[in-house]
Amino acid sequence: MAKQKNQGYKKSSKKQHQSEKQNNKQSSPHGNRKNIKSQGKNATDKSQQGKKNVTTEVTCSGLTMEGKGIIQWEGEQLEVTNLLPGETAEVTISKKGRYFNAELKRVISPSKDRVNSPSSYYREAGGCQIHHMNEQAQKRFKQKTIDELMKPFGKPEPIITMEKPYGYRNKNVMSFGLNKKKEIISGLYAPNTHHIVPMDWSLIHDPKADEIIQTIKGMMKSFKMQPYNEDTEQGFLRHVMVKVGKQSGEIMVVMVAASPIFKGKNNFVKALRKTHPEITTMILNVNNRNDSMVLGNQEKVLFGKGTITDELCGLKFEISSKSFYQINPVQTEKLYGKAIEMAGLTGEETVIDAYCGVGTIGLVASQQAGRVIGVESNKDAVRDAIRNSKRNGIQNARFYQGDAGEFLTQMATHGDQADVVILDPPRTGSDEAFLSSVVKLKPSRVIYVSCNPETQARDMKYLTKNGYQVEEMQPVDMFPQTYHVESVAKLTLKM
Repeated sequence: MAKQKNQGYKKSSKKQHQSEKQNNKQSSPHGNRKNIKSQGKNATDKSQQGKKNVTTEVTCSGLTMEGKGIIQWEGEQLEVTNLLPGETAEVTISKKGRYFNAELKRVISPSKDRVNSPSSYYREAGGCQIHHMNEQAQKRFKQKTIDELMKPFGKPEPIITMEKPYGYRNKNVMSFGLNKKKEIISGLYAPNTHHIVPMDWSLIHDPKADEIIQTIKGMMKSFKMQPYNEDTEQGFLRHVMVKVGKQSGEIMVVMVAASPIFKGKNNFVKALRKTHPEITTMILNVNNRNDSMVLGNQEKVLFGKGTITDELCGLKFEISSKSFYQINPVQTEKLYGKAIEMAGLTGEETVIDAYCGVGTIGLVASQQAGRVIGVESNKDAVRDAIRNSKRNGIQNARFYQGDAGEFLTQMATHGDQADVVILDPPRTGSDEAFLSSVVKLKPSRVIYVSCNPETQARDMKYLTKNGYQVEEMQPVDMFPQTYHVESVAKLTLKM
């Protein structure tokens, strides 16, 4: 996926929380620079200068925010994937234009924090960036990241980790293609490319979902089903997405194809369900675009009702192929529980759930609030939120389609009040338009849930300059084996 740097606020305040929060890379709080040419030369091995590839021995001095090792070479500060602080290693350094790239060849003296990965391809696929760290090292790494980002606001609480940090993802997406031998492969795209790294399974994927995807791959030849080729624009199957209800056990399989013409679909569905009777619904999604989006707009239900249900924080939620639903429900319950605790609800408060998506956190809050008002720009998400509200018999929650900032500004203009604003924006964070509307509305408490502490810190800086103070910060490890960390913060209006 494309890397993005967060350099201030975007002019538009319209956000669509329905789509998956993108895993945009973050810049490091540890002062690293990625492959940037330095001013000084300070050569360490003049005999190697001028060569296209240089192999040298280095020592790792620290980690970037993305969990990459930091090394010094020829006056350059470089990043090396899969390297830990204190380790001595042999790396190959290459130059492309003005920039250098360092690739690990072998670790000479491993750190005590290193663990051997049973997955041979995770490094190339880039999905589990810190899987080579043991659990305690991952905990320290994420705590340090959050501590440094939040230093201007105080000291965060110790991170809440996961007891069983494997197989937690309830949604798996694999892409399909052909290798050089014209064999069908499935896997994940290597970072910033459309090159598929063949994978049969992942330690963070739901095992049953991976098993279903491999069954589909094995069936393709007998059903004369070809993977889609982006260069020739020939073939049928682009991706398979599997969603699993961790509590309900219901399973959705989405076949993402380049064409709506699915030859032999009835026999294919029958054969797949014979092997996997646990599948409760199947969908054909048609994506004939040439962009990075997985799902297209056109869908047809092949089997079942087209949705699955799952339980979160004691409530039942209906999940469609395009619904945003937290990837790790076990840790989500801890995150939401902490957010509701910070809100200090007594049953009388008016709560605004901004960027409400399908209504998960707002509906959870409704059980302890006087009333909940959810605002979301995506009409499909609002429809799902209303449906989920009715499904759970909740009568004190209302959901509206619209821009959250404009909605809050109108409330302030009309003299309406809110006691608590809960916001859970995308990775890009909020924007000044929305934050200024919060300041105008003047809720006594703001609960900021974030999947990107970097943009959360930026947004909290604005709020603290405009009448709020940070009282509590709680990191939660929602994505073990990756560098990502979730954070929830409580801000109160200064009296």
